[in-house]
Amino acid sequence: MITLYACGSPNVTKVLFMLAEVGLPYAYEHVSVVRAENCRPEFVALNPNGKVPVIVDDDGPSSEPHVVFESVAILVYLAEKCGALIPTDTKKRSEMLQWLLVQAAYFGPMYGQARHFLALAPKEGNEYARERYTSEAYRLLDVLEARLSQSPYVGYDEFSIADIAMYPGLEYHVQNTVNLGDRPNTDRWMKAMAQRPGWQAAKATLEEILAIDLEKSKGVTAEQMDRVFGRGRFARTC
Repeated sequence: MITLYACGSPNVTKVLFMLAEVGLPYAYEHVSVVRAENCRPEFVALNPNGKVPVIVDDDGPSSEPHVVFESVAILVYLAEKCGALIPTDTKKRSEMLQWLLVQAAYFGPMYGQARHFLALAPKEGNEYARERYTSEAYRLLDVLEARLSQSPYVGYDEFSIADIAMYPGLEYHVQNTVNLGDRPNTDRWMKAMAQRPGWQAAKATLEEILAIDLEKSKGVTAEQMDRVFGRGRFARTC
């Protein structure tokens, strides 16, 4: 059994998508970020970075429990555990890993910043940040469009963990942050991802998790939100 520590974020949704695709049994433990449950010592013992997702695999290497944090590291671990959705051919594996890391290093952080400054940060004084990160979000969409004009999938010529990593965040941000516009290859790929049974199963579980998120967010104070975003008395200057 795998235990997934989860909230309703795109990074968690990647892991839900993966677990559904490979059919591994799992249970989830909800972690409320707004309630600082990710800061509790028992959680930080699992992930020193204090972020979800985290998995604990009861049947890890040498049949011992194994902890994995960071969504892309989790995808690689599960793919190798199952022998699925990661190529064994050296060239194809290298190609796929490059695009997997493009998602982790660029799409995830840049889209997260764009969303933050568009929806959560004060409008006044943040005009440059909104323009900077929104522009980068659209540039990355063009990178993906060019890639998908040459390949049916993100990583290589077959569905892989690169697609699983890319789709949940992009699906969220196309609804909430950017317009897809005239990018037919990305549109074609997104429609194909949306029809996958693994994605449909992941969405059903995500709805459960989002409902818990909503319930736990009731009555959250301004100070608690300051802690989430590292502002106010929680701001760091050194």
